[in-house]
Amino acid sequence: MNIPSAPSLRYEPHELTDEELVQRAREELLHVTRAYEELMRRYQRTLFNVCARYLGNDRDADDVCQEIMLKVLYGLKNFEGKSKFKTWLYSITYNECITQYRKERRKRRLIDALSLDPQEEAEEEKAPEAETRGGLDRWLAHVNPIDREILVLRFVAELEFQEIADIMHMGLSATKMRYKRALDRLRERFASEGEEAAL
Repeated sequence: MNIPSAPSLRYEPHELTDEELVQRAREELLHVTRAYEELMRRYQRTLFNVCARYLGNDRDADDVCQEIMLKVLYGLKNFEGKSKFKTWLYSITYNECITQYRKERRKRRLIDALSLDPQEEAEEEKAPEAETRGGLDRWLAHVNPIDREILVLRFVAELEFQEIADIMHMGLSATKMRYKRALDRLRERFASEGEEAAL
Protein backbone atom coordinates (compact mmCIF):
# COMPACT_ATOMS: atom_id res chain seq x y z
CA MET A 1 0.00 0.00 0.00
CA ASN A 2 1.42 3.41 -1.01
CA ILE A 3 1.36 6.09 1.66
CA PRO A 4 1.27 9.63 0.22
CA SER A 5 4.43 11.50 1.09
CA ALA A 6 4.32 14.83 2.91
CA PRO A 7 5.16 17.89 0.80
CA SER A 8 8.86 18.68 0.76
CA LEU A 9 9.88 21.12 3.45
CA ARG A 10 13.12 21.99 1.65
CA TYR A 11 12.27 25.44 0.43
CA GLU A 12 12.91 29.03 1.46
CA PRO A 13 9.54 30.72 2.05
CA HIS A 14 10.88 34.23 1.35
CA GLU A 15 11.93 33.13 -2.17
CA LEU A 16 8.41 32.06 -3.20
CA THR A 17 5.64 34.16 -4.75
CA ASP A 18 2.33 34.61 -2.94
CA GLU A 19 0.73 32.03 -5.24
CA GLU A 20 3.46 29.47 -4.51
CA LEU A 21 3.16 30.11 -0.77
CA VAL A 22 -0.62 29.69 -0.93
CA GLN A 23 -0.16 26.34 -2.68
CA ARG A 24 2.39 25.24 -0.07
CA ALA A 25 0.16 26.39 2.78
CA ARG A 26 -2.82 24.48 1.37
CA GLU A 27 -0.72 21.30 1.27
CA GLU A 28 0.91 21.76 4.68
CA LEU A 29 -1.66 23.31 7.01
CA LEU A 30 -2.44 22.80 9.79
CA HIS A 31 0.57 20.61 10.61
CA VAL A 32 3.24 22.92 9.15
CA THR A 33 2.86 26.70 9.11
CA ARG A 34 6.01 27.96 7.34
CA ALA A 35 4.28 29.15 4.17
CA TYR A 36 1.36 30.64 6.08
CA GLU A 37 3.72 32.53 8.42
CA GLU A 38 5.62 34.01 5.46
CA LEU A 39 2.36 35.20 3.87
CA MET A 40 1.33 36.86 7.12
CA ARG A 41 4.80 38.39 7.59
CA ARG A 42 4.58 39.99 4.14
CA TYR A 43 1.24 41.64 4.82
CA GLN A 44 1.08 42.17 8.58
CA ARG A 45 2.25 45.80 8.64
CA THR A 46 -0.06 46.95 5.85
CA LEU A 47 -2.88 44.85 7.29
CA PHE A 48 -2.51 46.57 10.64
CA ASN A 49 -2.32 50.04 9.03
CA VAL A 50 -5.49 49.38 7.02
CA CYS A 51 -7.36 48.26 10.15
CA ALA A 52 -6.02 51.10 12.31
CA ARG A 53 -6.94 53.76 9.80
CA TYR A 54 -10.38 52.33 9.20
CA LEU A 55 -11.22 51.77 12.89
CA GLY A 56 -9.41 54.79 14.28
CA ASN A 57 -7.49 53.12 17.09
CA ASP A 58 -4.69 50.59 17.48
CA ARG A 59 -6.34 48.38 20.09
CA ASP A 60 -9.30 47.47 17.87
CA ALA A 61 -6.98 47.17 14.88
CA ASP A 62 -4.81 44.66 16.74
CA ASP A 63 -7.86 42.58 17.74
CA VAL A 64 -9.20 42.60 14.19
CA CYS A 65 -5.79 41.61 12.77
CA GLN A 66 -5.75 38.57 15.05
CA GLU A 67 -9.22 37.58 13.79
CA ILE A 68 -8.12 38.04 10.18
CA MET A 69 -5.03 35.87 10.65
CA LEU A 70 -7.14 33.10 12.16
CA LYS A 71 -9.64 33.31 9.30
CA VAL A 72 -6.79 33.08 6.80
CA LEU A 73 -5.23 30.15 8.69
CA TYR A 74 -8.45 28.13 8.60
CA GLY A 75 -9.67 29.46 5.26
CA LEU A 76 -6.61 28.81 3.07
CA LYS A 77 -7.66 25.20 2.51
CA ASN A 78 -10.77 26.49 0.73
CA PHE A 79 -9.11 29.36 -1.13
CA GLU A 80 -9.44 28.45 -4.81
CA GLY A 81 -7.20 31.14 -6.26
CA LYS A 82 -9.92 32.76 -8.38
CA SER A 83 -8.55 36.11 -7.23
CA LYS A 84 -5.08 37.13 -6.05
CA PHE A 85 -4.24 36.17 -2.47
CA LYS A 86 -3.85 39.88 -1.67
CA THR A 87 -7.38 40.63 -2.89
CA TRP A 88 -8.80 37.73 -0.89
CA LEU A 89 -6.90 38.86 2.22
CA TYR A 90 -8.19 42.44 1.99
CA SER A 91 -11.70 41.18 1.34
CA ILE A 92 -11.54 39.38 4.71
CA THR A 93 -10.02 42.53 6.22
CA TYR A 94 -12.83 44.72 4.87
CA ASN A 95 -15.52 42.41 6.28
CA GLU A 96 -13.84 42.17 9.69
CA CYS A 97 -13.38 45.95 9.90
CA ILE A 98 -17.04 46.51 9.01
CA THR A 99 -18.10 44.03 11.71
CA GLN A 100 -15.90 45.72 14.34
CA TYR A 101 -17.06 49.19 13.29
CA ARG A 102 -20.69 48.16 13.75
CA LYS A 103 -19.95 46.61 17.14
CA GLU A 104 -18.34 49.84 18.31
CA ARG A 105 -21.25 51.90 16.99
CA ARG A 106 -23.75 49.69 18.88
CA LYS A 107 -21.59 49.97 22.00
CA ARG A 108 -21.53 53.77 21.78
CA ARG A 109 -25.31 53.89 21.32
CA LEU A 110 -25.68 51.76 24.44
CA ILE A 111 -23.35 54.06 26.39
CA ASP A 112 -25.44 57.06 25.31
CA ALA A 113 -28.69 55.28 26.22
CA LEU A 114 -27.36 54.45 29.69
CA SER A 115 -26.26 58.09 30.15
CA LEU A 116 -22.64 57.14 30.68
CA ASP A 117 -19.95 59.58 29.67
CA PRO A 118 -19.06 58.60 26.08
CA GLN A 119 -16.13 61.06 26.05
CA GLU A 120 -14.43 59.18 28.88
CA GLU A 121 -15.00 55.86 27.07
CA ALA A 122 -13.60 57.27 23.82
CA GLU A 123 -10.47 58.55 25.56
CA GLU A 124 -9.78 55.09 27.01
CA GLU A 125 -10.05 53.51 23.57
CA LYS A 126 -7.96 56.09 21.76
CA ALA A 127 -4.38 54.94 21.27
CA PRO A 128 -1.64 57.56 21.55
CA GLU A 129 -0.31 56.57 18.11
CA ALA A 130 -3.50 57.90 16.51
CA GLU A 131 -2.35 61.44 17.31
CA THR A 132 0.93 61.03 15.47
CA ARG A 133 -0.15 59.34 12.25
CA GLY A 134 -0.65 62.64 10.48
CA GLY A 135 -2.56 63.91 7.50
CA LEU A 136 -4.30 60.84 6.14
CA ASP A 137 -5.97 60.06 9.47
CA ARG A 138 -7.13 63.65 9.74
CA TRP A 139 -8.74 63.32 6.33
CA LEU A 140 -10.30 59.94 7.04
CA ALA A 141 -12.13 61.27 10.10
CA HIS A 142 -14.30 63.37 7.76
CA VAL A 143 -15.62 60.69 5.37
CA ASN A 144 -18.30 58.04 5.70
CA PRO A 145 -17.28 54.39 6.31
CA ILE A 146 -17.57 53.24 2.67
CA ASP A 147 -15.56 56.14 1.28
CA ARG A 148 -13.03 55.72 4.10
CA GLU A 149 -12.51 52.07 3.17
CA ILE A 150 -12.04 52.94 -0.52
CA LEU A 151 -9.41 55.56 0.39
CA VAL A 152 -7.66 53.22 2.83
CA LEU A 153 -7.54 50.34 0.34
CA ARG A 154 -6.21 52.72 -2.32
CA PHE A 155 -3.65 54.70 -0.29
CA VAL A 156 -2.63 52.27 2.47
CA ALA A 157 -3.08 48.83 0.88
CA GLU A 158 -2.17 50.28 -2.57
CA LEU A 159 -4.78 48.21 -4.38
CA GLU A 160 -5.97 48.75 -7.94
CA PHE A 161 -9.50 50.07 -8.43
CA GLN A 162 -10.68 46.71 -9.80
CA GLU A 163 -9.39 44.94 -6.69
CA ILE A 164 -11.17 47.46 -4.46
CA ALA A 165 -14.37 47.03 -6.47
CA ASP A 166 -14.16 43.23 -6.10
CA ILE A 167 -13.55 43.45 -2.35
CA MET A 168 -16.42 45.86 -1.77
CA HIS A 169 -18.79 44.16 -4.23
CA MET A 170 -19.21 47.36 -6.23
CA GLY A 171 -18.92 48.12 -9.91
CA LEU A 172 -15.60 49.50 -11.14
CA SER A 173 -17.10 52.80 -12.32
CA ALA A 174 -19.04 53.23 -9.04
CA THR A 175 -15.84 52.64 -7.07
CA LYS A 176 -13.90 55.21 -9.10
CA MET A 177 -16.77 57.72 -8.82
CA ARG A 178 -16.98 57.36 -5.01
CA TYR A 179 -13.20 57.68 -4.77
CA LYS A 180 -13.18 60.87 -6.86
CA ARG A 181 -16.13 62.40 -4.98
CA ALA A 182 -14.54 61.60 -1.59
CA LEU A 183 -11.28 63.29 -2.67
CA ASP A 184 -13.17 66.30 -4.05
CA ARG A 185 -15.11 66.73 -0.79
CA LEU A 186 -11.92 66.46 1.25
CA ARG A 187 -10.11 68.97 -0.96
CA GLU A 188 -12.98 71.44 -0.59
CA ARG A 189 -13.13 70.94 3.18
CA PHE A 190 -9.43 71.44 3.79
CA ALA A 191 -9.18 74.28 1.28
CA SER A 192 -11.88 76.15 3.22
CA GLU A 193 -10.12 75.34 6.51
CA GLY A 194 -6.92 76.80 5.06
CA GLU A 195 -8.74 79.99 4.01
CA GLU A 196 -10.23 80.37 7.51
CA ALA A 197 -6.82 79.89 9.12
CA ALA A 198 -5.34 82.57 6.86
CA LEU A 199 -7.95 85.15 7.99
